Amino acid sequence: MLSMSHPWWEFIVRALVVYAVLLVLVRITGKRTVGQFTPFDLLVVMLLSEGVSNSLSGGDESLPGGLIVAATLVALDVSIAFVTARSKRADAVLQGNPVLIGRDGVLYRDVLQRERVAESDVEKALRSADCSIEDMRMAILEADGNINILKRQPA
Repeated sequence: MLSMSHPWWEFIVRALVVYAVLLVLVRITGKRTVGQFTPFDLLVVMLLSEGVSNSLSGGDESLPGGLIVAATLVALDVSIAFVTARSKRADAVLQGNPVLIGRDGVLYRDVLQRERVAESDVEKALRSADCSIEDMRMAILEADGNINILKRQPA
């Protein structure tokens, strides 16, 4: 239980590599993967965690090995939060920027397609904002995958 089958530093390197690769993969898949999960997205996340578990531990099942991996992942998360809070460029690279997907009652279908956002997701956001498409001033796909709707001001 306490005896590790690998040197301590290997757990840190493994966690760094897996974290970096998964971060790149999640960023490539787009904002909607990060935002609201469909059942399919949830399945992918669960399978990803299962798929990389051995990569993190290298087959080691010791308590110290698991704790080193966990501490490394938490340290990486805190480090990313620290860097993105202080650098707009790092924030844009690591977390992305909001994207305008519609304005003045017109949805930009080419942008929706590029960002892999279903029109039904925008319609759902419009309903949540109690806004018709005609009353929409702007629709914004946020970096976290949520869609925000800004209504036109009444005249």
